[in-house]
Amino acid sequence: MVLVGSKTFSAKKKDIEKKWFLIDAKGKNLGRLSTEIVKILRGKNKPVFTPNIDCGDYIIVINASEIKVTGNKLADKLYYRHSGYVGNLKSMNLKEMLEKNPNFVLRNSVKGMLPHNKISRHVLKKLKIYAGDTHPHEAQKPQKIVI
Repeated sequence: MVLVGSKTFSAKKKDIEKKWFLIDAKGKNLGRLSTEIVKILRGKNKPVFTPNIDCGDYIIVINASEIKVTGNKLADKLYYRHSGYVGNLKSMNLKEMLEKNPNFVLRNSVKGMLPHNKISRHVLKKLKIYAGDTHPHEAQKPQKIVI
């Protein structure tokens, strides 16, 4: 059965309006916060969402150093890095990583939830993370979102 006159809507780059949002991560759960950030970054919260176009908005996250996790993840979750030389696999648990580089923890969590393609690499650049409660994006007049 073919419906006459109905066409599939596909958003174009010129039709997308990008906004700036501000999220305070103080006391928020890492995984739940990351999923909400991914929805907004990809544009899934908009009715004009198209998977092959960047429909999402910009997000500023403040207080990234005060993110919470459940269970024993602070001690059990490990982050690995390797220099490329034999025997140089280094590991660091989540507690040490939050003290050293809290921005990496949130960015890595969001990156893992995005699809692994060229659009997601572009979308991840729209995420601005700051460990403290100040940010240099006041000129963009971000809207505060409570998650």
